[in-house]
Amino acid sequence: MSQQKQEWVATEDFSEQSVVDYLDAEPEFFERHPQALIKLELTHASGSAVSLVERQVSVLRDRNSELEAHLKELIAVAKKNDALVRKMHEFALTLIATEDTVECLKELETGLRSQFSADRAALVLFDQPMVQRDELARFQFLHILERDDPSLAPFSTFLNSRRARCGQIRDSQREVLFGEDDNDIGSVAMVPLGNEGSQGFLVIANADPDHFHPGKSIDFLERIGQLVSVALSRA
Repeated sequence: MSQQKQEWVATEDFSEQSVVDYLDAEPEFFERHPQALIKLELTHASGSAVSLVERQVSVLRDRNSELEAHLKELIAVAKKNDALVRKMHEFALTLIATEDTVECLKELETGLRSQFSADRAALVLFDQPMVQRDELARFQFLHILERDDPSLAPFSTFLNSRRARCGQIRDSQREVLFGEDDNDIGSVAMVPLGNEGSQGFLVIANADPDHFHPGKSIDFLERIGQLVSVALSRA
């Protein structure tokens, strides 16, 4: 030990912090004084005394368990994301293969239910040609409206945001899309279509209130919106 450190130890108030500071400054202390390490004892959670080495092993074992749990969580998330990518790929291939708007809407409704857990779905399209409106009337999940239709007032905040959102659906919104007697919708994802929602928007509904919770990532929802928008534009 240097003379400078010896003087520091002699003049420093003997406190727990001074011991901590000294050991931080002298990490080789226990190598020079192994007998001190052997005598150290720590209290285990069970109340019995254990050696420092045993305590370190216990801490490392607990840390290893935490890392293992975190790794399992990462693997589960990776598998979930991989499954989602496959669903998106299959969904895209199906929509691209459609030849007209009717076929595209049919595959869209089916795909939302089978691939993306949609217990209900609603598609709102703006300013469609009148001749096409008659042709598409068969689809109950489709609503063709003017962009300034008064019935869209409950969606004004969502439309102005131009971003996908998840969460609970308001009664006034549910009545417009699904009817006032449909109370089996727990949560929804609303996705704008086209440039800044100019084409309309898509709503995917699930009976589980937590399925589309507000903290859910919207990245994949926005990709679905882009895919649906392109498919409808080319159909």
